[in-house]
Amino acid sequence: MRWEDLFVDLEAQQAQLERRDRDLEAAEHTRAERGQIELVHRLLGAEGAVLRLRVRGVGWLEATLRDVGADWLLLDHGGTLEARGREILTPLAAVTAVEGLPRRVGDHGVDGRRLGLRPALRAISRDRAVVRVHDREGDHVTGTIDAVLADHLDLARHPDDAARRASAVRGRVSIPYAALSLVRRL
Repeated sequence: MRWEDLFVDLEAQQAQLERRDRDLEAAEHTRAERGQIELVHRLLGAEGAVLRLRVRGVGWLEATLRDVGADWLLLDHGGTLEARGREILTPLAAVTAVEGLPRRVGDHGVDGRRLGLRPALRAISRDRAVVRVHDREGDHVTGTIDAVLADHLDLARHPDDAARRASAVRGRVSIPYAALSLVRRL
């Protein structure tokens, strides 16, 4: 009888060790999977949500996430009354913190499927929209994007309440993409 009890006890210990190994393996697998999730994937899962973002040179802003590119976000500003309903394009590299992200993730294939910053800026340039461009130092300039080049854009500076006409242009400024914080449609 004693030997039988000993074998039963050994079998129970073995089953417990196997369960613990499976649990450890599952936990390690989960950690490894989580280690593959990038911020852009979580942002894809948050499309349509209201988020608080800290943007270099701008500070905190509350906005609805409308679209996510490979390296940019399109936001609908939800702050002051004057800014409500205004689109904001911000390079992902200018975002220093995001509050309000859900746990779910979006499509991991973002890099091959989504447009980069330059095509998004080209679309704004084609629209000839009046924009306010904020840089990472906290300054801004208003005008119309004239050209989207390899590593910078050219902005025709003019008053924000005037259309881009030769008589309204006060000058042109070239802004490197690395200095961009956000581009706000006025």
